[in-house]
Amino acid sequence: MPTFPGVLEARRRISPYLPRTSLFTYPQLDRLVGTSIWVKHENHQPVGAFKVRGGVNLISQMSDEERARGVVSASTGNHGQSVAYAARPFGVKATIYVPENANPSKVRSMEDLGAEVIAHGRDFDEAREQCARVAEEQGRRYIHSGNEPHLIEGVGTYSLEIFEDVPDLDVLIVPIGGGSGAAGACLVAKTISPSTKVIGVQAEAAPAAYLSWKARSLVEDQMNTAAEGLATRTAFELPQRILWEQLDDFVLVSEAELRDATRTMIEATRNLVEGAGASAFAAALKIKDQLVGRRVAIVCSGGNISPAQIAELFSAPR
Repeated sequence: MPTFPGVLEARRRISPYLPRTSLFTYPQLDRLVGTSIWVKHENHQPVGAFKVRGGVNLISQMSDEERARGVVSASTGNHGQSVAYAARPFGVKATIYVPENANPSKVRSMEDLGAEVIAHGRDFDEAREQCARVAEEQGRRYIHSGNEPHLIEGVGTYSLEIFEDVPDLDVLIVPIGGGSGAAGACLVAKTISPSTKVIGVQAEAAPAAYLSWKARSLVEDQMNTAAEGLATRTAFELPQRILWEQLDDFVLVSEAELRDATRTMIEATRNLVEGAGASAFAAALKIKDQLVGRRVAIVCSGGNISPAQIAELFSAPR
């Protein structure tokens, strides 16, 4: 199982490769939610998303034999960029399976980072299942996007930075797709500041992790969200085991709420923000009556929104 000491070790491993990200406040967001809001800008990472922390932490610990065989993984984009980025400094060949409708900007980024990208299946889970079969056949290291302790410990480092900057935080809201970021946040929060409430957020149109958290068992469900980072139709066992024990609450947001939050964050923060990256703000707006007078941090998990997605977002009626 991932541990808090593992998060501390992960910070030491990744610090030569990745920067500490910003934690900013914005008056417009404070006004809309009605309380003090800090935004953790994981969209400022070199690949535009938080998952790169986990990729570097994992690949830095692989044996020479594993590195020589190469790694394979499946992704809608951000996890794949993480693996591709982390593979480069260690001379590891990376192959990433993506769904056939994957974000083209994210695909180009993975290819520019040196990864081989293979499109397979109608959604992430079909790509993931094919990836696992190929890894087994070729004897390569399969990097699961959720069931990897080193990934969870790596991404847990962003929560460590949040609590160092705002030690008296009342609420931390974290996006959940596979759940690695939220699991890492729980490990850190419940060690450093047990009174801080950790809240997960997922799309109503892809609620497998939420339903699994509610049922305390793994559930498969629909996957119809446009927010790629939240687009999973199955829950992952390792993050869920942590969330079952340590996550305080879970919020679902609609596609309209995600769109509105994405537009608002882009306008208010002057940053590129993707749908998953805006989901924590969408949740804060949805439960703002519960947040009055509390010190709240939200995680902007990624900013990898394509030009076509931006055009569609701002041309849609408000």
